[in-house]
Amino acid sequence: MNAAGTLQGLWAQLRARLARRRGSEGARGPLPVREHVDVAGARPVRLSSFDTQFVAVVAALVAFGLVMVYSASIALADNPRFSGITQGFFLKKHLIAIGVAFVAALLTVQLPVSFWEKNAPWVFLVALVLLVAVLLPFIGKVVNNARRWIPLGFMNFQPSELAKLAIALYAASYMVRRMDVRENFWRAVMPMVVALAFVGALLLRQPDMGAFIVIATIAMGILFLGGVNARMFFLIALVMLLVLGLFLAFDDLRRERILAYLDPWNPKYAQGKGYQLTHSLIALGRGEIFGQGLGASVEKLHYLPEAHTDFLLAVIGEELGFVGVAAVIVAFFWLTRRIVGIGRQAIALDRVFAGLLCQGIGIWIGFQAFINMGVNLGVLPTKGLTLPLMSYGGSAILMNAVALAMVLRVDIENRVLMRGGRA
Repeated sequence: MNAAGTLQGLWAQLRARLARRRGSEGARGPLPVREHVDVAGARPVRLSSFDTQFVAVVAALVAFGLVMVYSASIALADNPRFSGITQGFFLKKHLIAIGVAFVAALLTVQLPVSFWEKNAPWVFLVALVLLVAVLLPFIGKVVNNARRWIPLGFMNFQPSELAKLAIALYAASYMVRRMDVRENFWRAVMPMVVALAFVGALLLRQPDMGAFIVIATIAMGILFLGGVNARMFFLIALVMLLVLGLFLAFDDLRRERILAYLDPWNPKYAQGKGYQLTHSLIALGRGEIFGQGLGASVEKLHYLPEAHTDFLLAVIGEELGFVGVAAVIVAFFWLTRRIVGIGRQAIALDRVFAGLLCQGIGIWIGFQAFINMGVNLGVLPTKGLTLPLMSYGGSAILMNAVALAMVLRVDIENRVLMRGGRA
């Protein structure tokens, strides 16, 4: 009886404590369960909402690229082609580009995704206007027989980089608007094909076939992920391959590049169209497992052309070996997978435009990195595409940063919605 009385007393004390706690919570009001944050409004979000791993990987790639651009370009001061420049010339310009890109990214991340959804057609129109303007003799700048840049004083802007982001925005917006007719080929696909063909005609006029391949892949990827009938998708892919085949058949320069890629050590090509590829392979071969050491590349000493832009990975391979190249590959794989994951999360939250935009940007970053790495490793024919976030190039760094800031904004809004916020 005494034991039973003791247990009853303890139970009564516990119930009293629980009653007092409930009373105190009632006096303070209910605990906040939802954060009613208007993600479409102008109010800033908390820094704790950022994906810190995503930002860290992007920052690491940019910082590593800065070091390697300096290493790859330090000897260009002795090159007659770049007479009058200092050893840190390209480092300073790359730092300026990174600074401009950082400011642009900070501004972009403050804009809600709804802003880009509403203005996607206008961004695409601006990109088209700039692609036309760069072809005008008094506006466009010719470098290496290609008219791709518009001089802005502090940097040369490449409209094709804006076109990559513009096609991702426009294709995502297009699929949201055409969601009800995506099973009808002519109504769902043909307008997008016409827009893509117009962009392709302007890019091939520069010429910049590498950028056109990336842009076409972004558009086709978004159409496929947006739910376009698979048969239509493969039909478009077949048409694109036929057009590419005809282009190669009637373009001696591109055809020679393909032949040089197939047999780069042939004396006919080794000092011509296969020159860059052979020296890239030599650089990677010299690097072996752990490399020759940072700054110890020989191929960057006027042997490997465009070492600080298109063939930066070859310098990384020579100086840091297989370990350095593998680290870059793993970083880009993780980044691409994370971007696509953010897009899938947005679609699961019924935010189709945001999800398709992220997946399009993931295709852009991942596919362009894949092409650049493939070219450096001799797996793909030589293309004038830089390594995203790392290679020297102001407009490329700027548009990469803006695109990734959009992805970060989508992730922020996803987190707000998952915490019970409202869009």
